[in-house]
Amino acid sequence: MTTTLLSRIAFAALLALAAGCAHRTPTPPPGPPPSGTLSKTLITASAKVLKIDQRTRKVTLEMPDGSTRTVTVGKEVQNLPQVKAGDTVNVGFFESIVYQVRKPGTATPGVVVAQDAVRAEPGSRPGAAGAQVTTLTATITAVDKKAGTVTLTGPDGEATVIKPQDPTILTRVAPGELVEITLTEAIAVSVEAPTKK
Repeated sequence: MTTTLLSRIAFAALLALAAGCAHRTPTPPPGPPPSGTLSKTLITASAKVLKIDQRTRKVTLEMPDGSTRTVTVGKEVQNLPQVKAGDTVNVGFFESIVYQVRKPGTATPGVVVAQDAVRAEPGSRPGAAGAQVTTLTATITAVDKKAGTVTLTGPDGEATVIKPQDPTILTRVAPGELVEITLTEAIAVSVEAPTKK
């Protein structure tokens, strides 16, 4: 796993607690543990293929705003020879970060990554989709009511102290509980035949 991805997940963990933690009472009141969505992004765009260099695998696209962008297509795209100038390329990207506080014994600190990908069959119009779901589980190791801080310890044993933004949710968390942060990323690319005029 890359340092950048771990940094993003650690930052998301900090945001999760910052968005939902503050002062702590000795016993959390009954009710569901804190959870929520920290961010959710869906981006879709269509671009017109202006030219393709099959040898260098460079594709020049006209974006919806009229600007042009040249991208290099990886060798995992097997059907690039099927793409022609005039084709429309559709790209969709989704990302979400959610968190869930868990009671001790219901989760284990660590990092779990699941990936999946599909691509078009040889000879068909080019297309591909892929997804990665990364879950980081960290432990709440301290709550300092006086300072208004929470200490979150990751699976590597590194502790981070944060000062939450919302002072009400810390009344619902306690040391020993776990925070699960899940980062979901997905992308899909498809090529449409040029429209007949």
